[in-house]
This record gives sequence, structure tokens and C-alpha cells, in this order.
Amino acid sequence: MKAVPFVFILTSGLLTPGMMLRAIAQVTSDGTTNTVVNQSGNNFNIINGIQKGNNLFHSFSNFSIPTGKTAIFNNAADVQNIFSRVTGGSVSNIDGLIQANGSANLFLLNPSGIIFGANAQLNIGGSFIGTTAQSIKFSDGAEFNAINPQANPLLSINVPIGLQMGNNPTPLAQPAFGITVQGTGHRLTNIGVLPLVTQNPSATELRVQPRKTLALVGGNLNLNGATLTAKQGQVELGSVSGSGLVSLLPTAQGYTLGYEDGQKFGDIQLTQRSLLDISGVNAGSVQIRGRHIQFTDGSLVLARNLGNLPGGDIRLQATEAIDLIGTTADSTIRSGVRTEVVGIAASGNISVITPRLTLQQGGGLNSISVGVAPSGNIHVDATAIELSGFSPINPKVSSLSTSGYGSGNAGDISVNANSLLVSNGGSLISGTFGSGSSGKVTIRTNHTTVMGEGPDGVYSNISSITFATGNAKTLTLDTAKLQILDGGAIGTTTFFAGNGGDISINATEFIEISGRSRSNNSSINSSSILLPLLLRQRFHLPDKLTANAGNVSINTPSLTLTDGGTVGVTSQGSGNGGSLKIAANTIRLDRQGSIQAQTESGNGGNINLQVGNLLLLRDKSAIAATAGGNGDGGNININAPIIVGLENSDIIANAIKGRGGNIQITTQGIFGLKFRNQLTPDSDITASSQFGVSGTVQVNTIGIDPNSGLVELPANVTDPSQQITTGCADSEGSRFVATGRGGVPQNPTQEVRSDVYDGLRLRTWSDIRNLTAYRKTGEVIAQIPTKEAVLVQATGWRRNAQGKIELIADKSPTQGQQPLTCAAVPKS
Repeated sequence: MKAVPFVFILTSGLLTPGMMLRAIAQVTSDGTTNTVVNQSGNNFNIINGIQKGNNLFHSFSNFSIPTGKTAIFNNAADVQNIFSRVTGGSVSNIDGLIQANGSANLFLLNPSGIIFGANAQLNIGGSFIGTTAQSIKFSDGAEFNAINPQANPLLSINVPIGLQMGNNPTPLAQPAFGITVQGTGHRLTNIGVLPLVTQNPSATELRVQPRKTLALVGGNLNLNGATLTAKQGQVELGSVSGSGLVSLLPTAQGYTLGYEDGQKFGDIQLTQRSLLDISGVNAGSVQIRGRHIQFTDGSLVLARNLGNLPGGDIRLQATEAIDLIGTTADSTIRSGVRTEVVGIAASGNISVITPRLTLQQGGGLNSISVGVAPSGNIHVDATAIELSGFSPINPKVSSLSTSGYGSGNAGDISVNANSLLVSNGGSLISGTFGSGSSGKVTIRTNHTTVMGEGPDGVYSNISSITFATGNAKTLTLDTAKLQILDGGAIGTTTFFAGNGGDISINATEFIEISGRSRSNNSSINSSSILLPLLLRQRFHLPDKLTANAGNVSINTPSLTLTDGGTVGVTSQGSGNGGSLKIAANTIRLDRQGSIQAQTESGNGGNINLQVGNLLLLRDKSAIAATAGGNGDGGNININAPIIVGLENSDIIANAIKGRGGNIQITTQGIFGLKFRNQLTPDSDITASSQFGVSGTVQVNTIGIDPNSGLVELPANVTDPSQQITTGCADSEGSRFVATGRGGVPQNPTQEVRSDVYDGLRLRTWSDIRNLTAYRKTGEVIAQIPTKEAVLVQATGWRRNAQGKIELIADKSPTQGQQPLTCAAVPKS
């Protein structure tokens, strides 16, 4: 019978970690470094080895620790680094305790793979680096190699500079058999609307001392319910699938890993509520590098900063994709990354670099401040970003957010991508619930789509908001194509006293805003909104709204608003509506599309439209600057060559008790719209006030207005008898001769120019008539009339000082040739 390879047994799941521990040897020396292993009860006492300066070297043929047992490195107190390699070709199964003396860093090197069971623990004073690298390199060129071990190797007293990864010749060393960490998952909770998570200790964890590094570097990394804890320190996860040097860069917290350009990476999975925890006084940092990085089941990176120094940064970088998907079973903890600050110093920043970033089913990138310090910034650089969906258990939408709950500002959000999709209730938002401001939101993409809503009615959005006294900051979107569909929204909003932020959108190709959801029209809006009573009570908001709405500025060649799509500024309180400025070549509103500036009782917002070609309103669409209560209607200024309003579409600046707004329109032609004192079923232009003073409407039509009058032409026209001799009369046999290209201009409106034919330059104009019968003997003198100017065709118009229209002719110097007449030909 053919033997079944061990690799097949492992991958098929026929052997559990406990069965494998009984099937293989445990901790044994390979004899190359004088390492001695003495087993006493449940302890494996590791002594001797080779010490070079502050470095201690051990070499094992097998290194596995069963449940309940301990491997003790009995190193001297002056040892700073313990380098241990496994050369026997079998995976290290660790389900017990690893212990070392003093503050030594411990390196565990096994190219065949490492599995940490749920009961695995670390009790060391320094950093821990577990790796499937082939060797450790030192600054003097020495190398501690696990693939080609040598007896009494030449070892180094210098610091290590890197981990030499290889192609891993043994079956278990392939990327699929890299490093696995098992556990029972974290026990974090988040009750109600509290901004901070509740940190309950995990039942199982791999932990290093505060301000130290916990690093796992190998092939594929699988964390299944694992908790890795490095309070105030650093967690490093790196999945490397090919050869190359992973640098070891010393820091105050241990080591940071560096990767070569062109390095090939493997996959990293965090599942079943896995946790990377670097919280503490002056929170630490995390770096994760791989090909495909995936967080699911509420797996999380958590960094809570309690100190007076800024927290460390969290960096995720993948060569293929990063997925943050789902929540815990109770839907309280999102899969992803979360930074929190409760001290006086900022939390760390979050940086994500990947070709594809996906946040689905409640996943999140979130940074929160509850104190005086600002939350961290979030920066995403990706080719494609999808922010979509909600947790199906207890709806929690996927979110990329920064927020502040005290006097500290929310961090800024910066997104660079080729495409950005926010859908099914997804949220990209910076908000404040305190006296600090929200963060700036800056997005640069080629194609941006915001669409739909979640099952709880929360619509997909890109926003900067304030729920309290802090102000909302600017939202900037630079894109080529922008689509807002089915109730999606881009907005800056205030719900209390802080002012709404400004919106600046530049779309180099087009903007399309179309459709509705159950709770919202698709929109771009800066607004001051009075929430329903239930929500005001939930967020402890007063019943009086005093904030001002922000301003909206849009630049695009084409803006289309259909099926309820809206661009606007809104104030539902006593504050003022913001201003709305749109510059576009074409603006089309159809099927109740609207551009609006609304205010409840403050001054109405103003609308300014600069249109290069066409402004079209159809099917109950509107451009409106209106006010309710005592507020004044806003002003509307439209500059467009052609304006068309059809099917009960209106331009209005109305008020109820306050003044109606002023409407000023400059156009070459306006069709379908008429000024009326009040709205009718037709297409109207109104600036009325129901109980106050109506506004004004001024339409300036650029063109010839026959009602304005023209400048009178001179009555004494030129006498043709003084301009044409009798020799040119029809009775004298005059004739018209077509001479081809040399005789007439190619275009009657252009100057006659010379032609070249067969290398010869022809004269501009040649008169080929035989005029000998009409010539007198002697010199011929041309007669140029001086009494009356020759009438020429008008080429333009202007309005003179009296307000009348004058026709004018272009006196261009290019018209240098005088009109030809027969006046120069003397009578016979």
C-alpha cells in the first residue's frame, strides 16, 4: 500500500493538533549548538546553547509544546536576544507556555510552519518574533540557517538585520502551511450607542510585555479566534510567499518589519473574533502586509490611547485585496480597524493601501475621540473601493468614519481611488457629537457612485456632520464621473448649533443625480436639519435649531437631475440657508428634479447658475429659493444662453411672511417660462410673498429687442447715377463674366486672396473686359466719391448711451480692398 504523505493528512483535517502532538516528538536538540533539553515533569528545561556577546543561539530538531507543558529557556540575565531554530522539517505545535528569563527577545525560526493552539502563552520579557524564514541575517554577514544547519556554526555578536525568506523546499513550508494561531476569540462588547467598546479580557491570548513587539512572519497567516496583545507596543503580521529579505528595524517598542520592492506576499486571515490589541498609555502600532488580507466575524485591530503622547499608526497594505466583512454574532463589534482616544493626545492614524478595498455587512474603519484630543486620520489609497451593506443579524451598516464625542476634533478622511462605490446603506462620514469639529473629507476618484439604503432606512452617504456645538468641516470631491442614485446622498449636515460644512464638487465628465429611496431623495445637500422627536431624545438634542447651513459649489460639464434628484442648501431652524453655486455647460432637470435653497425662518439661501449652453426644466422640475415662516426668500441668479421650462416646471423665490427673493436671468432666449405673480399649473417665474413684500424678477435677453427701437438710418441714400457710368448700363452691352478661382472670392464674406497655379502666383482680381471703346485718349483719373459714405453690411450690434440698439460694421484692417465700381471708367 502506498504511504499517505503527512502533508495530505494535515490538510485534509484527519489529524487534530492534539493528535499531532502525540504523534510527533516534542522539544529535542539537533546537537549543532550544544543545546540541551532536560524534561522534568511538565517542563522542558533548555540550557547551554552558544552565547556570542548578548546573543544566545539554540537549535532544535523538533520544537512542540503539548497542552499544559512549558518550554523554559534558562538564559543568563545579560542575554538580549535568544535565537532558536527548528531544523527537523516538522511543524511546531505549541499549545503550552514558552518562558524566558530577563528581558531577552525571543526568535522562533521554523521553515516548516508554526501552529499556536488555543492554550499557547508567552512569558518573556522582550519581544517575540515567530517566523518561517530560512535564516536570520546579521550586520556582519553571519547567518543562522535552519535549512542547512552546521555544527558549531559561525555565529554573531551583532544585532540581527533581517529574516531571509526562501522558497521553502519542505512540503509543510509552502505558503498554505505558514503560521496559524487558534483561540476562543475576543470578548469585546459595545452596548447601545456608547462610543467606546467594553474591553473584557480574552480567555486565550498570546501576549508580550508592554512596549514590546509581537511579530508573526511566514507563509499564509491564519488567526482563528486568536488574541495577540502588545499593550503600548507593536504587532507585526507579514505573509511572504517567495524569497527575499524582511528587514528588522529596531524601535523603542522592539522591531518594525521592512519589505523589499517586488516582494511576493501570501494571504492573511483573521476570523472568529480574532483581536490585535495595542491599547494602553500611549497606544502602540500595527503593520499588516500580505497579498489578500481578510477580517471576518468581528475580528478587529483595537488601539485605545490613554496617554499624553500620540498613539502609533495602523498600516494595512496588500498587493491584491483587503476585505473587512461582517460583525460579531451580536452585531456590536465590526470587523476591521478601530482606534479610540480618551487621553490628552491623539490616537494613531489608519492607513490602507491596496488595489481593492471592500467593507461589507457591517465592516468598518473607525477612529473615535471621547476626550480633548483629536481622533486619528484615515487615509485610503486603492484602485477600487466598495463600502456596502449591513449586518444581516442586527442591521449595522458598513462604515469608514472618524468621530468626536468631546472637545477633540474628529480626524480627517482622505480617499484616493479609481472607483468608489457606497451602497446599501454604507457610510463614509466624519462627524462630531461634541464641541470639537468634524474632520475634513477629501475624495479623489475617477468614478464615484453613491446609491441605495439599508433595511433600517439609513441611506448610503458621504458626509461631514455635527450633532452638537462643533462645526462640520469641508467635504471635497474631485472626480470624473459622479452618480448618486436611488436615495444616496452627499452632504454636510448640522443638527444643533454647529454650522454645516461646505461642499466642493468638481466632476470633469458628468454628474447624475436620480431616484429616491423610502426615506430620501438622491441629493447633494448642505443642510441644517431638525431631527424627529424620537431621534432628538436619543441624541439628547434640544428642540430649537440655530445652526447655519453650509455652501455648495459644483463644477461639471453636465449636470442631470431626474426622478426627484436634488442639489440644494437647506435650513430648517432659525439659521440661514447657505449659498449654492453651479457652473456647467448643460443642466437638465426632469421628472421633479430640483435645485433648491430652502430656509424655515432665517434668510433664504442664494442660487447662482452659470450655464454654458442649455438649462432645461421638464415635468414638474424646479429651481427654487424659498423661505417659510418669517424668513426671506433667497436670490436666484441664472446666466444661460438658452433656458427652457416645460410641463409645469418653475423658477421661484417665494416666501410666506418675509420678502420674496430676487430673480435675475440673463439669456439669449427663454422658452416656456413666463413671469407670473403666483404659481400656476404652467411653467412659472415667480418671486412672491404670501403675506409680505414680493421680490423682483429681471430677465435680460441678450439679442435684438424689436420693442427697444433702432437707431434711424440716414434718409439721403447714395444716388446710384453718381456711382455708375452710362458705359456700365445694360443698354451699352455690359456683361458679367465668371473667371474661376482667380476672379471671385471663394467665400463672399472673406477677403480675396492670391492663388498659386503651376508655380505661378495669379493676381487676386483680374478684370478681363475690353474697355478700349470706353477710354479717352490721355490719362485716366479714378473718381472716388466723397459726398456720401458707401453703405456696408452690418456685422454686429451694440446698445448706445441712450439704451437703443445700433447696428455696426467691422472696420477690420483685413478689409483693405475698396469696393470696385464703374465710377473710375470715363464715358466715351
